[in-house]
Amino acid sequence: MAEGIKIEIFKLKNADELTKALADPEARIDTGSAAAMNAALAMSLLERAAAHTVNALPENERAAYIFRNAEILRTYMVHLIDEDVKSRGPLRKALLERDERRIEATRQPAVAIPGEVINMMSQALELGAELAGFCPKDALHYLGESAEFSLSAIRAARLFILDMSDKCSDDTYRYIVRRENEITLKACEECAAKVIAAAEAAV
Repeated sequence: MAEGIKIEIFKLKNADELTKALADPEARIDTGSAAAMNAALAMSLLERAAAHTVNALPENERAAYIFRNAEILRTYMVHLIDEDVKSRGPLRKALLERDERRIEATRQPAVAIPGEVINMMSQALELGAELAGFCPKDALHYLGESAEFSLSAIRAARLFILDMSDKCSDDTYRYIVRRENEITLKACEECAAKVIAAAEAAV
């Protein structure tokens, strides 16, 4: 009788187990999962800042909107921890079989989750920048911390994407990926700087 397939759910692991898996070069979990985990922490802090704001300004509809979306994004980022492992499955198989054609075809899907982390965290930074305009002073440090975590998730995800794209034989594709990520990172850094400056001014 064939042995059952063991399905490992990384998002259910405790912090020690998850970080130990990330440190293991043979583990299926990789940078995309780490970036998603970092992004989830960023959203927890954004949600906390928004909760303080909702309590202070119960009639403020935008504060309530940001609070709801921060929770949605936090849950989504936790979900992506395991989605990253799945998205790289075809590439792992192609690498094991040394199938160059399939390796080429599976590289781009393998960076789907890091790309999604960058996309969602860039939007989260915009929410944080908006919230900074009316967040209570004693909660602004949470916003600054959220921006720092968001930016580190974006930077880590970007490096992984660039490393993957650098292995592609298509020069145009490599250039486009690098340039698009440069533009996105610059915009995110500028947005994060505004949030962090507001937090710095409050402490």
